Order: sequence, then C-alpha cells, then structure tokens
Amino acid sequence: MIPDGVVFDAQGLVPAVVQEVDTGEVLMVAWMSREALDRTLATGLAHFWSRSRGRLWQKGETSGHVQHVDRVYVDCDGDSLLVQVHQAGVACHTGQRTCFFRALDGADGITPASPSATMLERLERTVAARQASPPPGSYVGSLLARGEAVICRKIGEEAVEVVTAALGGEGDRRVVEEVADLWFHTIVLLGARGIALADVLSELARRHAERGGRTAGTRPGEGA
Repeated sequence: MIPDGVVFDAQGLVPAVVQEVDTGEVLMVAWMSREALDRTLATGLAHFWSRSRGRLWQKGETSGHVQHVDRVYVDCDGDSLLVQVHQAGVACHTGQRTCFFRALDGADGITPASPSATMLERLERTVAARQASPPPGSYVGSLLARGEAVICRKIGEEAVEVVTAALGGEGDRRVVEEVADLWFHTIVLLGARGIALADVLSELARRHAERGGRTAGTRPGEGA
C-alpha cells in the first residue's frame, strides 16, 4: 500500500535515489511506479519501472545483485524518494560498485571519481578476499595466517606511531600516514574476527543518537 504524500508525475512515476545505507554512497537513480514502490515496500527488495522496456523490474533479477531495502524516505515535496539499501554485489551494469564512478572536469571531460569516500568498505572487501584465498606474497594474507595476537601487536605499534607523530612535531602529513596505517590494521583485525565494519559504524551512530548529536566516540560516562 502506497503511503500518503508520494507524488507521481504525469507518467505515473517518481524518481528514486538509491543509497548504500552502511557507507552513504549513492549507487544509482531509477524510476518507480506505484506498483514498483508497493513491491519494494512489501518484499524488502528494490523494484523499479523501466521506461525503455516499459515494464516492472527487480534490481538484480538476472545478475543476483539485489538491493535489500533498509528504509524508504520521501522528500519534502513528495516528488522524489531516497531508498536506502544493502547492496549485494555491484549496482552498476558496467561492473562498478556505483553508477556514479566518473567525475565531470569541465573542458577536460570525464575522469574516474575518487574512491576515497568508500575506501574503508573497499579495504574490508579486500581483507575478506585475502582471507578466502590469499595470493602469494600478500601482506594481509600473511597477517591473517599469523593470527590475532600478531595483528593486535601491529595495531599497538601503529597506535604508538600515531601518538609519536602527533606529539613529536613530525607534521600533519605524517600523522595522516600513521592514522591510515592504524585504521588499515584495525580493519584487518575486524576481518580476522568476522566483525563487519558496519557493526562499528552502527555503534558510532547509536552513541551519536544517544547523545543528541554530540561526540559519538566516547563510551557512556566518559563525557563528550
């Protein structure tokens, strides 16, 4: 059943922006008819209307790259939707994670978009791949093979190097490099324990909500 407040255009369609709920990355933009929205809400899988083929379709119906819907929002005017999903596989038919993988550079044309916004998720997928089938010479594969204690010692070393860089006057660039090392090895630890990066992000979001938007990085009782 379609909720009140959704405004469809003369063709009976409404644009839907699809976003990965865990990372915030925009995956694609498509169109929904009343039936597509109804199917989406009823099944928890994203359905759309193909204007070129003139029919209803489920995302991933042939590729298996389905979108598990977390929540659907309607904008203030009621004439566009935000569909937050957990994407299985990739969203784009080109094989890219998102359809928005190219940046417009004016007279210079189109260039690949920066991957930095989704880098943590990409690292998580790399760690999972190395865990399943480590190629010869893989650093991540060797860390995973040597066990959790070795990974934890490495995290401790990197944490000390972050502090040393910050307090030792080595400059901001050095601090950035050391924090990157710390985050990287922390993601390896999460992968070794089978903990999803999304669980950490959810915990930060929970703390943020509990504190009414104040600092999310502290435990209860530590102040913010």
